[in-house]
Amino acid sequence: MFAYALRRILSTIPVVLIVAFFVFSLLYLAPGDPAAIIAGDQATPADVERIRASLGLDRPFVVRFADWFWHIMHGDLGTSIFTNLPVTHMIAQRIEPTLSLMILTLIISLTCAIPMGVVAAWKHGTWIDRAVMVTAVFGFSTPVFVIGYLLAYIFALWLDWLPVQGFTSISQGLIPFLRNLILPSVALGLIYMALIARITRATMMDVLSQDYVRTAKAKGVGQRGILFLHALKNAAVPIVTIVGIGFAALIGGAVVTESVFAIPGLGRLTVDAILRRDYPVIQGVVLLFSFVYVLVNLAVDLLYTLFDPRIRY
Repeated sequence: MFAYALRRILSTIPVVLIVAFFVFSLLYLAPGDPAAIIAGDQATPADVERIRASLGLDRPFVVRFADWFWHIMHGDLGTSIFTNLPVTHMIAQRIEPTLSLMILTLIISLTCAIPMGVVAAWKHGTWIDRAVMVTAVFGFSTPVFVIGYLLAYIFALWLDWLPVQGFTSISQGLIPFLRNLILPSVALGLIYMALIARITRATMMDVLSQDYVRTAKAKGVGQRGILFLHALKNAAVPIVTIVGIGFAALIGGAVVTESVFAIPGLGRLTVDAILRRDYPVIQGVVLLFSFVYVLVNLAVDLLYTLFDPRIRY
């Protein structure tokens, strides 16, 4: 177990290096010159070149990357071109709303999707199964911004039950915190929930047809014990896999959801930075999201050994 975990942890190091290189490369190869944007429409070519030199954009690509990565290794993500604030400071200011949104979305998605998938597999072919699958197809096929605007219209504008936008820190009270986050979490979680529910249903149907399940039934094990103690445990590996893979959709959806509900998180920060060509901020946020995604997949790999001790590759 320890050797396997150590190998998986060490294997993430080259992945992070490759991700860092691509993040730096793609942004600097993208169209648009931040120096020209900062200088404005009335600037002369000499003004643009002077700004490029002050930002270090006139240096060779390899030199810029080496200098950027050296600072990254020391915890310095650079300085924003437009606000002149450290990127780490800007991320620290915005990380609570995004982290809160993603944690609440995960809780809602997992607590709803797994029981839905289990029940759909148990009641295969019935109206319950069809209802779960229709809900899953709807959630997976509808863009998150459409779901967000629909929920905002119904529960915020029409029924006036919940606020339509904004964020309240949990330090100001649990109820105001949940009131602001419940709509965006449900809107973002529907896609994630649909994905997990479909995989759970398919995996559980395969497991429920196995011989050991029939043996458990013959021994008099109750339906709840068969579903949640025998079948779900053996179906856990594909479910955990899809939870890790779907985390990328959760990160991407958070950017859209924060824009729809005006949540001042990392998603809004990323959108604003892209519109202004603020490269250091874009690089810092994308690198952070990529690193979190790598850590999630590492955790998924380590969880495999808990659900299936035979995995030791």
